[in-house]
Amino acid sequence: MSRIQYFVAASLDGFIATAKDDLAWLLEFDGFEGGKESYESFMDGVGCIVMGGETFAWLMEHEPGSWPYPATPCYIFTHHEYAAPPGSDVTFVRGPVHEFIPDFEADAGTRNVWVVGGGNLAAQFAAAGHLDELILSVIPVVLGDGKRLLPLEGPTPPLELTASRTMGRGIVELRYNFGAADTSVR
Repeated sequence: MSRIQYFVAASLDGFIATAKDDLAWLLEFDGFEGGKESYESFMDGVGCIVMGGETFAWLMEHEPGSWPYPATPCYIFTHHEYAAPPGSDVTFVRGPVHEFIPDFEADAGTRNVWVVGGGNLAAQFAAAGHLDELILSVIPVVLGDGKRLLPLEGPTPPLELTASRTMGRGIVELRYNFGAADTSVR
């Protein structure tokens, strides 16, 4: 059965981007020791990608003419009208995330579903009880404000830490299972 995973990087104070969607603070860490291997290992297990419209728009602006996931089915949650990039398997959707879970899992097959972003979309999965795992790379910078990692209302049940490791440049990767205390979640 597919797992729904939120693989993401955040600042020490829990932001995934500045308020103006600037990622320069994160991009200055490109090429850190262990980062490429972690990403490639993660991607080997991904069979379907789900992302928010703002993340899609950011990719289109910052990587024009290059779709980074050509062989992977991708669903974009958006209220805007976009065109799918050439050579992509992109489907634009609207509505509650739980309505599309069977589609994501069917496309993922025996592999996992990656919630790329942003935090608001990942929070919808978590609030609906459909987020299985958070894989978080903590980047050693403080932003002060910006787009939150997981903007949920109220506390979650305790998450189960399943792995942690230190990588280059002071980055720490943490893996948490959601729903560890509540077996009725998924």
